Amino acid sequence: MNSIDYYDKNADSFAESTVSIDFHDMQDKFLSYLPSGSLILDFGCGSGRDTKYFLEHGHWVEAIDGSKEMCRRAGRYTGIPVRQMLFEELDVKDRYDGIWACSSILHLPFDGLADVMKKMKTALKPGGVIYASFKYGTFEGERNGRYFTDLTEDSFAELIRQVKGLRLEEQWVTSDARPGRAEEKWLNLILSKI
Repeated sequence: MNSIDYYDKNADSFAESTVSIDFHDMQDKFLSYLPSGSLILDFGCGSGRDTKYFLEHGHWVEAIDGSKEMCRRAGRYTGIPVRQMLFEELDVKDRYDGIWACSSILHLPFDGLADVMKKMKTALKPGGVIYASFKYGTFEGERNGRYFTDLTEDSFAELIRQVKGLRLEEQWVTSDARPGRAEEKWLNLILSKI
């Protein structure tokens, strides 16, 4: 089963388990880098939780997800159209003030991450900002029906060396925000286009 199939088959339970998580600390940290009324790409929007938050805080949002079922649910939840699209299909230039990739591009293999990061950089306006998060660790492969690339500070440094024109602004490790999963750690990153 690939990751998109997983989300198509488990869209209801996944949306229910993530949509109401209080994630405002991360969302607000990302928004602090952006001017008011920014255009944000929610890059792998899942349930639409973050899209809705950004809309409610006065920003414009374009939301995409690879899963048709997640797009349907996120569109209903946020009230905006959500486009079905793969990460590799991003093909715009200087469009977004910010790209939010919260636990999304971690489903790409490590070897494909640099190319997608380059597309993300190209899609940003000069000075634009990316937030991305990865499960913390060294595992790469299928886990619980989905493909994951976990990263540490060192493996992210190796990755970002392949992407010219992005500067690491902040990185920090947090515990999983979902109930009962505090032992799971996440690497959080904020990058800017230079």
